[in-house]
Amino acid sequence: MTSLQRFIDGFLEDPGYLDYGRVGPLASVVVAETLGQTEVLSRARFGSLDHLIEQDERLRAAVAAATGFRADQVVSQPNTSTGLMQALFGLTGDVLLSPHDFPSLPFAAVRAAEALHVVTPLWLDGEHERVTPGLVREQLTATTAAVAVCLVDARTGYRTDLEGIRQVIGDRLLIVDAIQGFGVTDAPYEVADVVASGGQKWARAGWGTGFLALSDRAVEMLTPVFSGFSGTDSPDLPWDEVLPPGCGAGAFQISNPDSSAQARFAAALEEITAVGVAGIEAAVTENVTRLIDLADEFSVPLASSRDERERAGIIVLEPMAEQLTLLTAALYNHGVTATTRGGRVRLSVHAALSPETIEMLRAAFTSYSTAASY
Repeated sequence: MTSLQRFIDGFLEDPGYLDYGRVGPLASVVVAETLGQTEVLSRARFGSLDHLIEQDERLRAAVAAATGFRADQVVSQPNTSTGLMQALFGLTGDVLLSPHDFPSLPFAAVRAAEALHVVTPLWLDGEHERVTPGLVREQLTATTAAVAVCLVDARTGYRTDLEGIRQVIGDRLLIVDAIQGFGVTDAPYEVADVVASGGQKWARAGWGTGFLALSDRAVEMLTPVFSGFSGTDSPDLPWDEVLPPGCGAGAFQISNPDSSAQARFAAALEEITAVGVAGIEAAVTENVTRLIDLADEFSVPLASSRDERERAGIIVLEPMAEQLTLLTAALYNHGVTATTRGGRVRLSVHAALSPETIEMLRAAFTSYSTAASY
């Protein structure tokens, strides 16, 4: 049995689940890790709590292996949004970003601007849903200090060209919200200065899992505004005095992390690294193509890209407005879990795609096309 097949066998969800862009049901290795960590914490046998403390180093090593950053450039976060808040509140200057990106980025930029008045959001042309290198180049200004993008757009499924954007922005900071592709997209994270992601979607590690990875240049340029007692360089608990933030990525944390969540995330990433993201991505690409072909068979309009270079695991369907309810109802009635938002239906598929799920989707499309023809 190949490592990829073992990985696929670790999918426990029922047939019909096509909503990994919203949440990834826990992987079998994560379930096992959860049970093990719960046993350790519930029993608290003599000497066992040291094991919990070790999960921080384990997670940072796992993130380093997945991203190419060094382990000392990684700091645990409870989710993507917290990591992005740390980065945007720490920035000084103008940040260029799209108002259409997932709200984590625009909210972080606006909240930082309102609170500290040292960062200013520069909004990309609102008529464009896709953030491309050309669009970024056209709207750069002399005061642009950073560009913030989503690795994969949650609404369109478009995969951002990080290398192209790096080429056009020069030495400005590149901030990446990686959550919609992390674990299934073989992305060049090394071209970014800031990468934030969580593990509750494609990594299938559950909520409360996340990280912030910072290049050496990002550590120098960003101010750790929210730096708590665990963010100092002191090896001991800093009683009786308030020490300054540390000199590395570890400064960007507020308190001790959730070691159980770190263990879950680490277990998921260790399995992904063992399989190889490239192999997982190839399986996802094949499954996306299968769903696109099925949509074409029933003439369901596709809004997301057909180009493999521009997509990850998300397929976006855009029926006529008067037929949206028909499609949504057909999916629901046949047990297909998907997301409907803004006049579109989003299917998101992982490396595992069972024949039962294909047949359920086919039945839903059959019902939809039959009803739509009347």
